[in-house]
Amino acid sequence: MGEIILGIDLGTTNSAVGAVDSGFPILLANGEGKRITPSAVWIGRDGAIEVGAQALRRRALEPDRVVTSIKRLMGRRADEVEEHFPVPVASGADGLPRVLGKSPEEISAEILREMKRIAEWRMETTITKAVITVPAYFHDAQRAATKRAGELAGLEVVRIINERTAAALAYGLDKLGERSRVAVYDLGGGTFDLSILEMRDGVFQVLATHGDTRLGGDDLDALILRKVEQRAGIGETVGSLRVRSMEEAERVKLALTESDEAVFRLPFYDGANSIEQTITREELEGIAAPWIRRTLRHCRQALADAALKPEDLDAVVLVGGSTRIPAVRRAVAELFQREPDISQHPDEAIALGATIQGGVMSGALRQMILLDVTPLSLGIETFGGLMNVLIPRNSTIPCKAGEMFTNAADGQRAMRVRVLQGEREMARDNWELGNFDVAFTPAPRGQARMGVQFRIDENGILEVLARDVSTGGDTVVKLGNAAVNVDDEAVETMVSESVEHAFTDMAERVFTEARFKAEELLPAVEAVLAQGLVRDDERGEIESAAEAVREALASGAANPLKTAVQRLDAATEALAARLVEQAMDESLERTMAGDHV
Repeated sequence: MGEIILGIDLGTTNSAVGAVDSGFPILLANGEGKRITPSAVWIGRDGAIEVGAQALRRRALEPDRVVTSIKRLMGRRADEVEEHFPVPVASGADGLPRVLGKSPEEISAEILREMKRIAEWRMETTITKAVITVPAYFHDAQRAATKRAGELAGLEVVRIINERTAAALAYGLDKLGERSRVAVYDLGGGTFDLSILEMRDGVFQVLATHGDTRLGGDDLDALILRKVEQRAGIGETVGSLRVRSMEEAERVKLALTESDEAVFRLPFYDGANSIEQTITREELEGIAAPWIRRTLRHCRQALADAALKPEDLDAVVLVGGSTRIPAVRRAVAELFQREPDISQHPDEAIALGATIQGGVMSGALRQMILLDVTPLSLGIETFGGLMNVLIPRNSTIPCKAGEMFTNAADGQRAMRVRVLQGEREMARDNWELGNFDVAFTPAPRGQARMGVQFRIDENGILEVLARDVSTGGDTVVKLGNAAVNVDDEAVETMVSESVEHAFTDMAERVFTEARFKAEELLPAVEAVLAQGLVRDDERGEIESAAEAVREALASGAANPLKTAVQRLDAATEALAARLVEQAMDESLERTMAGDHV
C-alpha cells in the first residue's frame, strides 16, 4: 500500500475522516459503524478522555465535563468567547481560553486523534499525514490553531484547505465544463460562509467569499431555547442546566426538519418544576427567520463582490448539517433563483472532498476518471421492510459505501440481503436488483455484526460485499449494470412517486422505527420495575411514559409513538446509566476477588 493522506473534516458538531482505498475516496466508519463522529470530548476529573458518541453519553451524569462546539474557540482570545459556551471557559495567563484546563487546540487534537485512530484501524496501517478543512472565513490565527491541533494529534498537516474547495471536489463541480461558476452555501454547527468559485479547465478560482465564524446551528439552538424560556417565564439557564437545555433545543430542531411539530421537554429544571412545550415547524421557521436572513446578507455581499447576478451561476450547492432545515433550502432557492444541489450528504461532502484532495496529493487519484452518476438510490431491505440507503441518488461513480447491520432475532444464523433501487421509504415500493443469503455466527439479538458494502465501478457494475465481522468471511455478488442503466422515464416516475407519497411514506417509516424501539424498551423497563431497581422519585414518570408508549402503539399513529418513545427513553436515561455503572462495579469486584483467590 502506498502513502495514505487522510482527508479530515474537523466540524463544529460532527467530524469525519476518509482515505483513498484501491483508487476510491471513501469515508471510514467508526466503531459504531457510522461515518460521522460527534465532535464531543469528555474530560474526566482524573484526566481520562472519551471522544464522540461515548462522550455525549456522559452528558446525563456529567454535563459540565463534556465539551462540544470547541471549533468556535479555535484561534480566539478568551475575551472573544460567547457568553454561553456549553461549559465554563477560563482565561489563561496568555489571555487565551481554557476549557477544563485545556486549550481549544488540545481538545480539538483529541478529536483529530480519534479520526486518526479510526483510519488506522480501518486501513490496518500507520498513517501520519492529513488534509484538514477549515471554513473559508477562518482567519490566519484560526487556521494556525487548526494546524497545531493536527500536530498535537500526531499528524503532519500537509494542507489546510477551505471547506468550499472540498465541497466543490465532492460534488464533482470541476467536471461541469470548461468554464463554470458555482456558489457553495456552507452552514454548519458553528460557522457559515458563502463562496463563489469559477472553474476553468478543472482549476478553481475564488471570485468572492463572505461569512461569519460565529453563525451556525448552535445559534439557532440558542434562539429556540430563549423562546422556550420566555414562554416559561424564566431567565436564561446557566451551567449544567444550560447544557441540558441546549441539547433538548437541538433535538427539537432536528425533529422539526422531518415533523410538523415536536415537544420540548425539560423535566425538573429547578428541582421541582418541568417545562413541556409543543413547537411547530411554522414557529421554528419564525424563530429561524432572522438567523437565515443573516446568512442571506452574506450571500448578497458575495454576489456583489464577484459582480455577478444569481442567473450568472451554473449551480448552487449546500454543505453542512444546518442546510437540512426546509426553510433554509427554500430561502437559498429563492435568493439564487434555482433549486440547490443536494445530491451529496451535507455532513459528509466536506470530508469526502478533503479525501479527494489527499488522494490527489499522494498521487492515488491521478488516474481516476469519473464517468457517470447513479440515477436512483441504492440500498438494502432492513427489518420491518424499510429501505436503508447506502448510495444516494446522483452519487458520482465510481463510488463505494457501506454500513454495519445486526441480527434481528436471537440465534439467527443467516440474513437475506435484498438489494433495492429507488426513492421510496418502504422496501416493497422500490425495485429489487437481486438477493442472496449470508450465513453468520449465531448470537443474541443485536450482537452479531455483518457489514454490507456497495461498490459501483467506472463501468457501472454494482458489486455487493457482505462480511461476517466475527469470522471475517466474505460473500461477494455482482449484480450487473442495473445500477446505472435505468430508463429515464422509469427514473422520472420513481422520483415523482417518491414526492407524491413523501408524507405517508415517512409516517410509515417513523412508526416502524419507533415500534422497534418501543418493543426493545418496554420489556426492559418492565423487568427493571419488577426487580425494584427504580427509585421512588423516578418510578412515576417511568411508569407514565411506558403507559404512553403502549397507548401510542395501539393507536398506530407515527408521531405520537415517536414522541412517547423519546419520552420513555429520556425518563430511563439516568436509570440506565446507573445500572451500567453498577454492573461495571460488580464486574470489577468479581475480577479483583478472582485475582486474590
